[in-house]
Amino acid sequence: MMLHRCRFLVRCLAPALIAFACLPGVRAQAPAKRAVESAEDLPRHTYPMPEAPSKLINDPAAFAPFAAAVKKDLLEDLAAYDIRDRKSLQEYKSVLMNLAMLEGDYAAVLRDVAELRMMEEKPDLKLTTGLVSEAWAQAHQQGDADFAAHFEAILAQHANALPWAVVSDDLKGIKSGYEIRSPALIVGLTQQEIDPAAAKLGTVSETVARRLIVYRNQIVSYLPYKDAIVKGVAGVIAAHNVQKADRWTERLVALPPDAKASPVRIGIWDSGVDLAIFGHQVATDANGRHGIAFDLHSNPVPELLEPLGAHEADLPRLIGRVKGFLDLQASIDSPEATDLKAYLAGLKPEQVRPFLEGVQLVEEYAHGTHVAGIALAGDPFGEVVVGRITFDYRLVPETPSIEQARKDAAANAATVAYFKSMGVRTVNMSWGGSLRSVESDLEANGAGGTPEERKKLAKQIFDIGKVALQAAMADAPNILFVVAAGNDDNNVKFDEFIPSEFQLPNMITVGAVDQAGEETSFSSFGPSVNVHANGFEVESYIPGGRRLKFSGTSMAAPQVTNLAAKLFALDPSLTPAAAKALILAGCERKGRVNLINPAKSVALLKQQLAAK
Repeated sequence: MMLHRCRFLVRCLAPALIAFACLPGVRAQAPAKRAVESAEDLPRHTYPMPEAPSKLINDPAAFAPFAAAVKKDLLEDLAAYDIRDRKSLQEYKSVLMNLAMLEGDYAAVLRDVAELRMMEEKPDLKLTTGLVSEAWAQAHQQGDADFAAHFEAILAQHANALPWAVVSDDLKGIKSGYEIRSPALIVGLTQQEIDPAAAKLGTVSETVARRLIVYRNQIVSYLPYKDAIVKGVAGVIAAHNVQKADRWTERLVALPPDAKASPVRIGIWDSGVDLAIFGHQVATDANGRHGIAFDLHSNPVPELLEPLGAHEADLPRLIGRVKGFLDLQASIDSPEATDLKAYLAGLKPEQVRPFLEGVQLVEEYAHGTHVAGIALAGDPFGEVVVGRITFDYRLVPETPSIEQARKDAAANAATVAYFKSMGVRTVNMSWGGSLRSVESDLEANGAGGTPEERKKLAKQIFDIGKVALQAAMADAPNILFVVAAGNDDNNVKFDEFIPSEFQLPNMITVGAVDQAGEETSFSSFGPSVNVHANGFEVESYIPGGRRLKFSGTSMAAPQVTNLAAKLFALDPSLTPAAAKALILAGCERKGRVNLINPAKSVALLKQQLAAK
């Protein structure tokens, strides 16, 4: 099974993955309906493609019957199934709302936005969900000779009325999202991610069909007024752009070099680490090595940081692109942000793939080093042990297969065995995968047969990886595994997202908050998510020693790994269960957020040690 690093940046670049976050919910379902307890139970549909999907989204005549067929299935599914997952309901109804926008049913748009705001659980999304859609519909209802100016004014009025401290990150996200979005980006994504498989299969699944509806709505309803959307929120941001209160830094604790503590080995199971940055804080095995590494096909390789090969010469430019996007996300007017906007303004569809794959390449390349820097901060006793996975940065990954799933499972087991042999006490895992992602990857390659055959094959592939990974982690009871929840604002149990769905005594799953302690809009959730930590604009190293601010539960998890390592350093006799208990005892709960307090957990341990 192909596992994925918990992506945040590229997820925000893709319009289809943003659009679902601002759309409507549904009313409660009748008990007589068929219960849907997991994503696997959701119905599957296929739709014939009369032409290439990239042409369909710009062909009103061909799109109309396609959209009508999708709408019919959506309504029938909602009538027949009791879907017991908020995010899945949102995704269903979001497509219906997109269709309502395309049909010009403005009252339905406003009704749906109001319903979803009532349905949301996160304070910021209760206020910002559907903000742009609402202003768009109201501007159409009220009418004006200059629609764009009217739309901008209404959006600015609504945004300005919201409490800045709660919604600032969301407003910046709206601004940056539309600054980088364009019809060319959407067409390019469709050409390169969807067209090839559609040509091979002659159909698309319901998941892809819904994306196409969102894509067309972006092109028709939103992007003609892109400047109005950006300006509508930019003025509010400029007027209120002050940092949120920092309630995170005061919780941190650093161990002095002369503390009564022991070295602790920390496994960074990720995309590889630039060990030159961390100097003496690198563990060495009996063979003089500092970790274990596998390539994309789970073959053992010596390099603990993936070689860039032909991409090496282009790395500075690609890093500049990534920094440009990060700066746009933070509303920082930097040279890199200016350069990125200028590049995207002239982007052609055929340039989308190299652009997005370049961004993803840098993310994958930098990810493990960034995680390691967070895990080691303020801890002179931590020693890195690398477990390198090679993630596929391409828009269309390789075709999943049972043979490869078995190789991946063996590689994961070998990595855990290596960590055990090195005496690692805690391992950071900022990555994962789901059953539906395997199914989607099969379809993206035109593989797997009919939808039911594809579903069955995906289940076989997924279960090989799931069972083996859970068994390997359970077979290492002396290691505390720290897992990122994921960045899709979804229920990890419903979606079978592993490893964050697992519930093991030697494991702790981490969601993300910002520096003010508020749950981020992207953080996934579920019964297995134990704690939360800062995962928003966290600064750390990337290969070569430069420091950048990344966001994601990938950045929250190593905050907990950092704390666990410090607890083990202060008391080497601690078991994973005891360390986990100390972490939980130091937490402060607010709603479903269970925010760690490293200083408090360390103080609790010191009290225990003093009482012995």
